[in-house]
Amino acid sequence: MDSDDLGLFGPGSVTWKVHEEPILIVAGLRSLYLQALHPRAMAGVAQNSNYRTDAWGRLLRTATYVATTVYGTTAEAEAAGTRLRRLHDRLRATDTLTGEEFRIDEPDLLRWVHVTEVESFLSTARRAGLPLSDDEVDGYYAEQRRAAVLVGLDPTTVPGTAAEVAEYYRAVRPQLRMTREAAETAVFLTAPPLPWKVSLPVRLGLTLGPPRWAYLGIAGTAFALLPAWAHRMYGGIGLPTTALSADLSVRALRLAFAAVPRRYLEGPLIQAAKERAARHAAATPAG
Repeated sequence: MDSDDLGLFGPGSVTWKVHEEPILIVAGLRSLYLQALHPRAMAGVAQNSNYRTDAWGRLLRTATYVATTVYGTTAEAEAAGTRLRRLHDRLRATDTLTGEEFRIDEPDLLRWVHVTEVESFLSTARRAGLPLSDDEVDGYYAEQRRAAVLVGLDPTTVPGTAAEVAEYYRAVRPQLRMTREAAETAVFLTAPPLPWKVSLPVRLGLTLGPPRWAYLGIAGTAFALLPAWAHRMYGGIGLPTTALSADLSVRALRLAFAAVPRRYLEGPLIQAAKERAARHAAATPAG
């Protein structure tokens, strides 16, 4: 039945192995810090998004889209891609450096967002302690070309191995720079308005309650996990850290997430996908 379709990836994929990790919430933030360093991509977001007034709504919509492409049926994933392409098709922005108007769905911009996202997912999971062989790493990038097709990219133009991703970053780095918008976005990502109100006593005039401190820890770890060249571009924004301390922090966060029962961390899309996979396995003859 179509309702039991295993989607673009399925339970035997590296994609499912990576995306089962709750630590990917850190990876999502890391990708946003990285994406902000592309002036044209940043202009597109700033001029077409209400991320400052609806940061958590935008984050939820993005997370839902990714979960749909990973865990939804093939039809659900393709429908999500169609909606996204239609949205992008009508959006334009102005390059703040040249004054040129450009389309949001330019392949170079779509590719930048795709690569920074999937590389962040993979590198964060691996540095957090998820065991992945080099072949699995390349397999993940190859699988994610299917997700790239959904946003309108030609899969042959999308890096499909770790070596190709590294080469892509080397090629695109001359286009990246620290802009005022990038700096403002980094500060906003580090301390956005929280969607709930839990604070220290009002008489202290502070809003750094437990949720704020927890978020700051996640955001600080996400920033610390950026490549060294991205840290240099940001010019020292954030807390001083080393690759080792970043690894220790993300591993500690993964252990903390592991202590939380899975039913509290897995949304309905993941649960439905696992139920379909179980039905599919039960219906498949052994051997």
